[in-house]
Amino acid sequence: MGNSNEVNPQYANKFAVFVSALEFIEDNICGEFSQEDIAAACCCSLSALQKIWKYCTHASVKEYITKRRITLAGRELLESGITVLDCAVKYGYNSHEVFTRAFAKVWCVTPTKFRREWKGDCVLYPKLNPAFLEGNEIMNVKKFDISDVFDYLKDRIGTYVLAFDIVELDRVNRNIGREAGDKMILESLRRITEAAEEDMLCFRIGGDEFVMVTGLDNTDEVTKLGEKVISFNGEKVTYSGGEVGLSLRAAAFTIKKPFNYMGLCSDFENAMNKARKTDEIEFI
Repeated sequence: MGNSNEVNPQYANKFAVFVSALEFIEDNICGEFSQEDIAAACCCSLSALQKIWKYCTHASVKEYITKRRITLAGRELLESGITVLDCAVKYGYNSHEVFTRAFAKVWCVTPTKFRREWKGDCVLYPKLNPAFLEGNEIMNVKKFDISDVFDYLKDRIGTYVLAFDIVELDRVNRNIGREAGDKMILESLRRITEAAEEDMLCFRIGGDEFVMVTGLDNTDEVTKLGEKVISFNGEKVTYSGGEVGLSLRAAAFTIKKPFNYMGLCSDFENAMNKARKTDEIEFI
């Protein structure tokens, strides 16, 4: 019998293509390139690239590129004095109007209104991080890249992180459509960032997963923050086809020493697994 940890070459090759494509996209996110260019860089056909990407992410290559560019554009609009037109050109849009339509589709507001009114962080669609291969299958890929906030988290060792996930987002994406799911994601981030205090960092780490770095070590205070968010559970989110109810689960865990990404991911999963069983704000 073979080693159970050996990876089937079929999956390993697919995973290598996915990683290469991801690196190409992120390295050229502000440049002009086509999906054919990505496929050529990965030494595979366009159809193979598209199938592998869809298999790993459950979304299209085009969708990932668009959402990443618009996420980065949102951050730049808030953090710099760049004009909307210059921002549009930087992220590959040839006109103010085209950029505004694409931006509003992701953020549900125009770039100008976003710059004026958005409060909180802009990590709506973070860079994908490839998951590890386990056995003979490619594991689900996590949208988890917190390298920009490593020092921020390290400075808060011993304090609580509030973890949230959306109830039944996969079902909504499958049965209603991704537009409704995207509106649920955006509304979830809005609820979380509005509940957070000014110095608390909030960001999305997965398809339906978010964190609020509270900087607090008091469980009662952390519970109150979590309850602010989940008090909106059941309220409707509007999309072009109607309305859908949105509910979030919440859990909390401490940032441990020594701090590392894998430990953070593991604590997040453990906390949320506990919350899924009770529908209460659980602490681990």
